[in-house]
Amino acid sequence: MTYTTTESAKAAYVHVPFCHHRCPYCNFTVAVDRSDWIERYLHCIETELRSLGSPKSVNTIFIGGGTPTLLAPNALERLLASVACYLPLNRDGEWAIEANPNDLTESKCQLLKTAGINRISIGGQSFDDAKLHQLGRSHTGQSLTDSIKLCQSFFDNISMDLIFGVPQESLDTWKSDLDRAISLDLQHVSTYGLTYEKGASFWSQRQKGELQPVGELEELEMYNYAIDTLTSAGFEHYEVSNFAHPNFRCRHNQTYWNLSPWYAFGPGAAGYTNNTRTINHRSTSKYLQLIEEQLSPIVETEKIDWAQWTRERFVFGMRQLQGVDLSRLIPEGDPQSILEIESSIKKHIASGWLIREGSMVRLSRHGLALSDSLWPDYL
Repeated sequence: MTYTTTESAKAAYVHVPFCHHRCPYCNFTVAVDRSDWIERYLHCIETELRSLGSPKSVNTIFIGGGTPTLLAPNALERLLASVACYLPLNRDGEWAIEANPNDLTESKCQLLKTAGINRISIGGQSFDDAKLHQLGRSHTGQSLTDSIKLCQSFFDNISMDLIFGVPQESLDTWKSDLDRAISLDLQHVSTYGLTYEKGASFWSQRQKGELQPVGELEELEMYNYAIDTLTSAGFEHYEVSNFAHPNFRCRHNQTYWNLSPWYAFGPGAAGYTNNTRTINHRSTSKYLQLIEEQLSPIVETEKIDWAQWTRERFVFGMRQLQGVDLSRLIPEGDPQSILEIESSIKKHIASGWLIREGSMVRLSRHGLALSDSLWPDYL
């Protein structure tokens, strides 16, 4: 994609805000214990999908949350049917859904498969019961294992999230989590260091001194151990936090990293089409109210100019281990922004954080661990 084109979106994100409870590390747009809103939500999502005017074929769909699999079978079936109607998936497309281990029953897996879902992303976070309790998760290590095995009888593409760096977590606990994940023959693993986001319970507990974060050196050791262990087990480390077996990268997320356009639906959902970023109202109740009053749920709109597109295209692309090909970016990008990007690249190469090989620029092993601190120099 170049900045000046109006490439049509070939990806879509649908946000399902409902959750059984709010985990203490979460500050996402969620609605807890509001099953009374589900009928209204389904009507509003259908209304928002109709705003496309006509069905738009896509290559990837991601149903995220919240907890999409919390929906009762009839509600879930209705949601997926609406999505399939307005966003028909192209042949060999990827249709993923986030799943809570405790929601996955044989009948629900069959429903998902019949609807066209072909990738399950399980929010496992850990196999350690004490760690799961601290993270506010309702499942156990054994029930997570059972859920994965159940999914494997229906789906060939299963991903799981793992969190490291939980207060008081030892390296041995993290090693055990990785060993269990590898033993279950998953196709994709995402590893995230615990973050303390404003608005989340953990944030306020940390501010009050009730939680003591894992030290930076301990967290770095956990991250490096994950890289070494997963790659030794045959996973490709293809993005800062993501590992996949060959041909099982998350295709939908690559839309974001490549700054390609995507549609977005649901409360708090952020889309990017026609060089414009949009965000729906983050409050589920307000989102519902706006659509029911026949108003747009979009509350934030940002036109991405050439300079910003150039910078974001570089930064998002650099999250991928392959890096960015400057020979492709330079002809498409804003010349002044390119000069400033190249200046920062030289500085970060000298510091050992980036590596340049021909026209390709990528993060070094050292740069991976602190990549988020590099990006302000480019943005």
